[in-house]
Amino acid sequence: MKLSIHYAVACLFTLLLLGMTVNVSATHISKPVLVEPDTHYQVGEKVVVNGWVDYNAQPTADVLLYFLVAAEDGTILDEQFYTSDKQGHFHFEFDTRNQPPGLYTITVTSHCLEIHRSICSFNSVTLSFELTNP
Repeated sequence: MKLSIHYAVACLFTLLLLGMTVNVSATHISKPVLVEPDTHYQVGEKVVVNGWVDYNAQPTADVLLYFLVAAEDGTILDEQFYTSDKQGHFHFEFDTRNQPPGLYTITVTSHCLEIHRSICSFNSVTLSFELTNP
């Protein structure tokens, strides 16, 4: 009798553990971090965005990043993909020569390493900047 009770408890415990792991899915969480971004520029200046990709509090190389520049009305002005360098850093420039004064945003989205694409969390950071006449 004791053996069958132990067997039943062991089976229930195993089923409980298996049931808990069915809904668990891994997520690759990398995120772009901006380094001292400027928020005021004059028409004609290049907007420069520098930063690094944070994964487990470490800079991470070869992470695909998507840069989107939009005007205040939501018009997309530029879209670029770059990967973080060997030190996990990135650099992006946007030329404002032909842009009118106003408010703009640059959104940087981490698309993760290619091998983690299926479990990527696609974290973003957005920088708002003002463009004024010289």
